[in-house]
Amino acid sequence: MTPITEVEGRKLALSNLGKVLYPATGFTKGEVLHYYATVADPLLAHLRDRPLSFLRYPDGPDGQVFFAKNVPPGTPEWVGTTEVPRSEGAARMVLIQNLASLMWAANLVTEFHTPQWRADTPHLADRLVFDLDPGAPATIVECCRVALWLRDRLAADGLRAYAKTSGSKGLHLLAALEPTPSSEVTSYAKSLAMEAEAELAPLVTHRMTRSLRPRKVFVDFSQNAARKTTATPYTLRARQAPTVSTPVTWPEVTSCAHPTDLTFHAPDLAARLREHGDLLSPLFDPAQAHQLP
Repeated sequence: MTPITEVEGRKLALSNLGKVLYPATGFTKGEVLHYYATVADPLLAHLRDRPLSFLRYPDGPDGQVFFAKNVPPGTPEWVGTTEVPRSEGAARMVLIQNLASLMWAANLVTEFHTPQWRADTPHLADRLVFDLDPGAPATIVECCRVALWLRDRLAADGLRAYAKTSGSKGLHLLAALEPTPSSEVTSYAKSLAMEAEAELAPLVTHRMTRSLRPRKVFVDFSQNAARKTTATPYTLRARQAPTVSTPVTWPEVTSCAHPTDLTFHAPDLAARLREHGDLLSPLFDPAQAHQLP
């Protein structure tokens, strides 16, 4: 029988708790739910008021993996939703605003992906993002070199960058902005990606073409587009092991010598949060938000 639990006064049916979702380590669905309860406070801060895109993997990474943006069938009426404008017509998407809705979503077995704008100001970004994606044999080690260059280049324009692992192969950089049209943020980010390619050749490419990416770090600026999303800080990823998109310090980025130096799994996060708190919390400080140059 599916166990029923109560979270913040809401009844949730939590299914298949013993099911192994991460075959490399035997990490189960019950452990996934426990992980999300552990990191709920910082994760909710990054999810709140941002329409959620689900990347679902209900049978683990070797099963069907699929994106879902619209409100899923059977969503409880107490889960928040919002209407999001799209070129093909408005859509209704989920908002994860509290622990009960977080645990409901986690029970679906999903990665959490969110845009750089909030539901009340669609297409006005309050964050800038770079997704640094290494093409083999390049790794996150090479991403760190590019990240340090971008950090300093952003600082020259008055923007303070923060870093997190993607939870997959690469690294994400984020900076707080005063609300700015997503199209302008994308143009600015593209210009910096092109500068990075010129300054760090042959290590960097700003173009998505697959044939150009082996041995290079792809500086993906396109996730600043209003229609795009990025893996939310603290989300688990659909990998063989329960890797997490984890905020990291700049000294950790500077000293990274091997991919395992910046590989974090779900059981690692409780201790990191005790030691560091949420390293991305400055993104919520209005004093950190600046205009683009």
